[in-house]
Amino acid sequence: MLTILLSRLSAACNTIPTAQDWLISVGILLIYGLIALPLGFWQGFLQVQVSPERIALGTRVRIALTALVAPAVMEELVFRVLLLPQPLAGLPTKIWWLWAILGLLLFIIYHPLNALSFFPAGFPTFLEPIFLILAGFLGLGCTFIYWYTGSVWLAVVIHWVVVVVWLLWLGGYQKLGS
Repeated sequence: MLTILLSRLSAACNTIPTAQDWLISVGILLIYGLIALPLGFWQGFLQVQVSPERIALGTRVRIALTALVAPAVMEELVFRVLLLPQPLAGLPTKIWWLWAILGLLLFIIYHPLNALSFFPAGFPTFLEPIFLILAGFLGLGCTFIYWYTGSVWLAVVIHWVVVVVWLLWLGGYQKLGS
């Protein structure tokens, strides 16, 4: 089992995205925004509350760096790389996507469990249905780009950008009690 996990980790980290992969990632971010922004604002979950200028530069840098490590890198390594078969390994697409759906469900369930245990600042936000829906769409976008490219890096970037935008511009910083 350890050999399989190390193989997945190595393949995902050593696969370098192409220019086309980056363009597709930008497309995924745009599609996510077209879904998440109207839905989040309509539900009152997203609110333009703080401009980055009102948060000290050091705090903004800390938020961005922290979000890169957790959740972006850590969650993508667990829920995409270690949990899923390596996309470029030749597993039939239908089987791979069955694994991906399981991983996506675990990704969604993980958030309330995290808020109730290791990350109390996520309570009650991580239990809100709209947060879980938006997290599900984010997980789907990250899963798609991982499946398409076999590289963890684009999933990390997508995850990181969404979280940082939410924290700095759309009320996430306040929702987490910061």
